[in-house]
Amino acid sequence: MRAEIVIVGAGIAGVSAAYHLAVRHGVPDVVVCDPRPPLTLTSDKSTECFRNWWPQAAMAALMDRSIDLLEELDVPLTRRGYVYFTASDDRLDDFERRARAVSRAGRGRLRFHKPLSATPPCDAAREWGRMNTGADLITDPDLIGRLFPAATRDVVAALHVRRAGWLDAQQLGARLLEEARSAGVTLVRRSVVGVQHDRHGVSSVDLDDGDRVETPRLVVAAGPLLRHAVGLLGESLPVHAELHLKVAFKDHLRVIPRDAPLMIWDDPQRLDWDDDERTDLSSIDPSLVETLPGGAHLRPEGGPDSPWVLGLWEYQKRVVSPTFPIRVDPMYPEVVLKGLSTMVPTLNAYVDRLPHTFVDGGYYLRTPENLPVIGPLRTPGAFVLGALSGYGIMASQAAAELLAAHTTGSKLPDYADAFRLERFDDPDYLSSTVDTGQL
Repeated sequence: MRAEIVIVGAGIAGVSAAYHLAVRHGVPDVVVCDPRPPLTLTSDKSTECFRNWWPQAAMAALMDRSIDLLEELDVPLTRRGYVYFTASDDRLDDFERRARAVSRAGRGRLRFHKPLSATPPCDAAREWGRMNTGADLITDPDLIGRLFPAATRDVVAALHVRRAGWLDAQQLGARLLEEARSAGVTLVRRSVVGVQHDRHGVSSVDLDDGDRVETPRLVVAAGPLLRHAVGLLGESLPVHAELHLKVAFKDHLRVIPRDAPLMIWDDPQRLDWDDDERTDLSSIDPSLVETLPGGAHLRPEGGPDSPWVLGLWEYQKRVVSPTFPIRVDPMYPEVVLKGLSTMVPTLNAYVDRLPHTFVDGGYYLRTPENLPVIGPLRTPGAFVLGALSGYGIMASQAAAELLAAHTTGSKLPDYADAFRLERFDDPDYLSSTVDTGQL
């Protein structure tokens, strides 16, 4: 077999790369290799959210472009935004400082809604769908209560990010795959087990059934298995894996409004265990009785008649080696619901008697500063699209567009250098990175 380009991995990154190469750039003979059905390793475990609200200008620009491309594809987007809550007066200045910094990076105007304001709240504070830029920082408790009735009355500030929401990732992936195959992309249900290359570049890849595919260009888009795939070239990347879970629970009491945005509790918290629970947990997992990080979040799942809600909280960010099937922590549903009940007190009704739940998840493959790696590898003819952490779905289109530009020698966007592998060659690079933007 011969191919112009071989792509390792048929997750959202690999499928998107195939689409942009074959459909948008007209590259013939693109072959995608993966032993699994497309989009089934971690891409189908996503929370399916998107946002352009990032602390790094290059990352925000990448996400803006990716959302633009999703809109071009006419993918249905639920545009209710992200809302970050805090109940700490001591964090108000930090809340505002972070919001101003992202706004200055070009993500739109930051609008303020303060108590006893001389002017009434603008429409942006009331309408979900009419505002698609910037953010609203709300410190008026009455307005917070009207806009987000499920949130605790302890909230002192809410930051409502507007160009954000969620989508149907499976619908997106299926469409990209269909169009890519129509443009001549071939799927090969095999693992790549070897890469033939020399100082002149890549010449072929070896498959696990003994076949060989001759190719001058290789794209590694192997998701959580990126380190192994890059290792076939004798290269390495500064990446690590974290296991991130999510719980879907049946909200039969209708605690969460079906028109709610993605709601995020930004404050660290200690969970309210009783004395016996605290004693037991101290011997099983002492971290659960200590202060846990902020970031517990939820959103409705499905249409207006659906009872399902998705809850997420990575309260233990542990570096692991990816293994499949993933290991599910039996405490996860209870811990997440307890954490979310700080933000939505009526969820306490489920804490003593857990509703029907389903837990799944996948691995975030991250660089130290949480930016992806997109562009040439050290080996001539080899390219990488990886380390998409927990934002693979939302970044997939701009990331694949950038990868295709590198691979075909097309004009690169201004943000391209921020994601090159060569950035790690600067010994001072990581010391200048502060906020990773990860939930």
